Amino acid sequence: MDLELTDKIALVTGGTGGIGLEIARSLSLEGAAVTITGRSQQKLDDAIADINASGGKPVAGVVADVATAEGAAAVTAALPTIDILINNLGIYESKPFGDISDADWTNIFDVNVLSGVRLSRAYLPAMLERNWGRIIFISSESGLAVPQDMIHYGMTKTAQLAIARGLSQLTRGTNVTVNSVLPGPTRSDGVVEFLRSQAADPAAPIDQIEAEFFRDARPSSIIQRMIEAKEIGDMVAYIASPRASATNGASIRAEGGLVNTIA
Repeated sequence: MDLELTDKIALVTGGTGGIGLEIARSLSLEGAAVTITGRSQQKLDDAIADINASGGKPVAGVVADVATAEGAAAVTAALPTIDILINNLGIYESKPFGDISDADWTNIFDVNVLSGVRLSRAYLPAMLERNWGRIIFISSESGLAVPQDMIHYGMTKTAQLAIARGLSQLTRGTNVTVNSVLPGPTRSDGVVEFLRSQAADPAAPIDQIEAEFFRDARPSSIIQRMIEAKEIGDMVAYIASPRASATNGASIRAEGGLVNTIA
């Protein structure tokens, strides 16, 4: 299926690894002109080389910390006009509620929520004026099923759902859409390290650690496996495309059936 993304201009925040990198790859392979952000020039260069090796449209990069106002301003200065904004940047950690400091709450909110708010505020008006655009927040199943050991993270993921739904109301009657995508546990270097830190035996084979995780921490998962980042990348590329023009204000679950509700 041709997603009709040729020459669309896309920005993917936090695109140097994991889900962000695979979203950028999927968009590039569909012909979009993609720019990714990252805080490290080396990681940015490595990610760009990795994506470009796949043979899609060449990807560009901007070194910036979009969790800050200064970083967001640097990105919008380097890329003043876009068609597709993927608010993917995010951090997470496991921490008992009583140990989550004010600084922890503020930092995770700045990174996971305000980064997307600032860029959406910058780019949405021109999308509405041109009568075409896509804004997608990469949320999480934790926004619906908040983990007791990651309450501050879950809060930010729920906030993204509310922001995306609210912004979609501003697009009424236009060809601009705002949606959120909710991945479940998705394989990446950082997630593998996280699973090892939670495992009964951190030195065990990773397939054993993953099985333990789904048995003990995520028993409601239907697929009972880690999601591959490419699976999320392909889903997001579709939602970003003209093919998904009737999907607006939606929270699209790609979490392997982990959330045990029908709505």
